[in-house]
Amino acid sequence: MLAAQIKEVTKNAHQQVEKKVVLRIKSIKSEDDYANLLKHFYAYFSKVEAAVQPYISPQLLPDLASRRNASYIKADIEELGGSLNELPAATIPEITNSSQAMGALYVLEGSIMGGPYIIQMLKKLGINKGFSFFSGYGDETPQKWQSFISALNSVAKNEKDGLQAINSAKETFLHFGEVFS
Repeated sequence: MLAAQIKEVTKNAHQQVEKKVVLRIKSIKSEDDYANLLKHFYAYFSKVEAAVQPYISPQLLPDLASRRNASYIKADIEELGGSLNELPAATIPEITNSSQAMGALYVLEGSIMGGPYIIQMLKKLGINKGFSFFSGYGDETPQKWQSFISALNSVAKNEKDGLQAINSAKETFLHFGEVFS
């Protein structure tokens, strides 16, 4: 299945991004620091979401309207007393079709899986609010992930589509890592 191929091919890029994020989290000393971390997520996620939007329909991803998005990050930043001023630079991969869009969404949707661990780390650092984004879908997270994986697996009608999704996911991880550099 396509999702398993993406997971295997992007393993290294995923680990590199995860390492950068964890290092940033460990350096948090205040709510302002946490809001700054979230600005990196917002800068990237909002651009990727805008790029995939024309290529993802409710026919492809039926529960699209109920999925977590960058507006949750914005709300968390504001809850922490921050604003969307002075966002870091963010570049994204080229997205010109549904296969590439779903490959990019694999990275965004997959980030939900690490959310509970990030919240635990933040709480140990004394941060107690601004968790709507990292809370993902709460108890519905496993079902939402499986629903996404089903849609992702259905997008590849041929080998070319599959390769586009795989390459897009890999590039999405790589570009996301650059936001933290």
